[in-house]
Amino acid sequence: MLLRLADEDPGLRVLRLARNRGKGAAILHGARLAHAAGFTHALTMDSDGQHPGEAIAPFMAASLQHPAALILGEPRFDASAPAVRVKGRRICNWWVNLETLWCGIHDSLFGFRVYPLAPLLQVMGRHPWMRRFDFDAESAVRLCWLGVPVRNLQAPVRYLRPEQGGVSHFHYGRDNALLTWMHLRLLLGLAWRWPGLLWRRRLQRRSAGTHAL
Repeated sequence: MLLRLADEDPGLRVLRLARNRGKGAAILHGARLAHAAGFTHALTMDSDGQHPGEAIAPFMAASLQHPAALILGEPRFDASAPAVRVKGRRICNWWVNLETLWCGIHDSLFGFRVYPLAPLLQVMGRHPWMRRFDFDAESAVRLCWLGVPVRNLQAPVRYLRPEQGGVSHFHYGRDNALLTWMHLRLLLGLAWRWPGLLWRRRLQRRSAGTHAL
């Protein structure tokens, strides 16, 4: 379907990898090409119907207003959201907030977001991980460590039933093991970063207090 749409729309370009290497690898491939073409930011969203297309405009507007920031989607769940998935992401988000010393990441797994490409490519070029399901959470943490500010923007999310075309590629055993290994890596990285993160938060609070005066 996308290939047919690309034939009809000269502004649409579809990229296909020879084999499935994971979400992070696909985004890295597209980000490199976009950056080489002169683009500075990239909006990402899932293709399974969970993320609303009408939210693209406000997310891009927020990125234009705060070009240095990572614009993170904060999901608003409805009754279609499986309870086990909602509870699971709460656990992941708690660990991510610990790993960033609560720098402001409201949701680390929502794939609807806008990345500034230069810092994204910088952190992905330094680390061989972040290529599969671990991409969303780890990229948010490492960008925060790099000093990229975070802006959270709410967006609705829905989970389609199988009869509606909803297909989940989440594998509980494999992907939870991947997330566990990711959090272990990030906790090790926090071990020597926490003084700098605390100092940065102190400066930010001091700056916010100065502006308030």
